[in-house]
Amino acid sequence: MASFTTLTSHAVLLSAENVDTDQIIPARFLKTLDKNGLGKQLFFDWRYLADGADNPDFALNKPEAKGAQIILAGDNFGCGSSREHAPWALMGWGIKAVISTSFADIFKGNSLKNGLLPIQVDAATHAKLVSTIQKDPHAQLSIDLARSELTLPDGSKTTFPIDGFAQHCLLNGIDQLGYILSFEDKIKAYEAAH
Repeated sequence: MASFTTLTSHAVLLSAENVDTDQIIPARFLKTLDKNGLGKQLFFDWRYLADGADNPDFALNKPEAKGAQIILAGDNFGCGSSREHAPWALMGWGIKAVISTSFADIFKGNSLKNGLLPIQVDAATHAKLVSTIQKDPHAQLSIDLARSELTLPDGSKTTFPIDGFAQHCLLNGIDQLGYILSFEDKIKAYEAAH
C-alpha cells in the first residue's frame, strides 16, 4: 500500500446522500479478489447508459472530473452492505480521499485499511466546499494527514478526526499485517528466548 502523507487536488462533487456500496461497486462485480480493473466498474449503473456509453450527466464523466483525486460526497457515504471492493473501486479510478459529513462505519474501516482516506467535516464546512466547487470545479483542496488538516480553496483550515493507528498505517504505507511484520526482529528474538 502506498503511503499517504499530503494531497492537493480538485474534487468531484457527488452530492447524493446515502450512497450505498452497491452503487459504488454493484454486487455483480464482486466475484473477484483482484483489485485491478475495479475502477472501470465504479458507480457502474450511474456512469454508463443502457447501451454502455458514458452517461454525460454523471459527475465522474464530466470533463472537470478528469484528474480529481478527491470526492466531495453527500451525507452517510458508503452505507449498505459491507464490501472491501468499494474502496478498491474508488482507488482504482484514482480517488485517494472522500470528504463527507458522515460515513458508514464499515466503509470507513475498509477505506482506512486499504489506503483510502475518509475525511469527516462539519455541515458548515461541507456546505462551504459544495458552494466553492459549484462555482469553480477546479478549486484546489489540500490534505495534510500528519496534521489531520484539510485546507480549503480560500486558505482556511479545518482538522478532521482519524484513529491514531489508522493514521500511522496510512502515513507509513502499511496495512495491519505490515504493522505486525515491522516487529519481526523483536518477535524472532522473543521466540528465540522462550
